Amino acid sequence: MSDTLTFSLVSPERELFSGQVDQVDLPGTEGNLGILPDHAPLMAAIRTGAITVYADGKEEQFFVQGGFADVTPAGLTVLAERATPMADVNRDDLQSEIDRARANLETLEDEGALAAQQNIDGLEALFNMV
Repeated sequence: MSDTLTFSLVSPERELFSGQVDQVDLPGTEGNLGILPDHAPLMAAIRTGAITVYADGKEEQFFVQGGFADVTPAGLTVLAERATPMADVNRDDLQSEIDRARANLETLEDEGALAAQQNIDGLEALFNMV
């Protein structure tokens, strides 16, 4: 059994994290996931929320919106549609995004409405964290 997990977090703009970690917690569309070294192979969709990275006794968090997590024997890769360090997230921007998402929700149905509501729920949870 390995002591650490190779983790990479990538957004369209840049790679936000790459290195050896003890654990990564992430928001999957079907529920939260905790990924440890030697985790079984898995591919999961990511919902809006916070990824928490545990390494060397420290925690680092990233805001993500959408994307996929891929666990292989080589490690965990998260390809996020949008990602930023939590330190760069501010309440005013989140509130504006929540307001836009709520307005958009009114025009959606079925799976689109479910995805939009998950996005709003994730944004509101992050708003309370910042």
